[in-house]
Amino acid sequence: MRRVKYEFSPHRFSDAMKETVEHNKFVELTYRVVDQKTGHVLTTVEFPLGYVHGINEVLAPQVMAELEGKSVGDTISVPIDCTDLYGPRDESLVITDLIENVPAEYREVGMRILMENEKGQTKSFLVTRIDEKTLTIDGNNPLCGRKVVFDLEILSVRDATDEEINAGGRVDRGPDIVGSRTRPI
Repeated sequence: MRRVKYEFSPHRFSDAMKETVEHNKFVELTYRVVDQKTGHVLTTVEFPLGYVHGINEVLAPQVMAELEGKSVGDTISVPIDCTDLYGPRDESLVITDLIENVPAEYREVGMRILMENEKGQTKSFLVTRIDEKTLTIDGNNPLCGRKVVFDLEILSVRDATDEEINAGGRVDRGPDIVGSRTRPI
C-alpha cells in the first residue's frame, strides 16, 4: 500500500467554506453614509440590517451590485451620486409657512409629515427648519443632490430559508402555542 501525504491548511479550508453574497443568500451588514464633499457622516446603521440578496433591494442598486461575491468580514465603499437615484432637487417641494398654521405635534425638526394632494397621492415631507415665526418642510429625499459614499461591512452570509426568501428577510417566530388549550366563551 502506498501512502500519500496530505497537507491540511485550516486557512485554505475556511476560505473554501466561506459563503459569498449571491442570489437567495441571507446577508447581515452594517453601513454608514458619508457626504463626499464635507466628510460628515449622514447616516449610521449599527444594528445589523438583514435581507435576502436578489429578492429585495434594501439599498441602492449600485450598492447591491457591489455586494455580490463579497463575504463575511469584507468592507466596501461605494460612491453614489444621489441625483441618479432621486433625481434633481425640486425647490417647489420646499414649503415655509407660519408656525401658527402648523399643528403643534409637527413642530419639531426631523418630524416626518405625510401629505396628500388633491388627487389623493401621498408624499412624505421632513420638517427641516423652525424659527420663532415659521416652519419649513422639504419633500425632497434628504440625500437628493448629494454625492455620498456607502461604507459597508458584511457581518454574516448564509443560505436563506424558504420563509426568508418569501418574506425578503428574517422571519421572527412568535411563541409556540400549539397544544395550548382554550375554553369557549
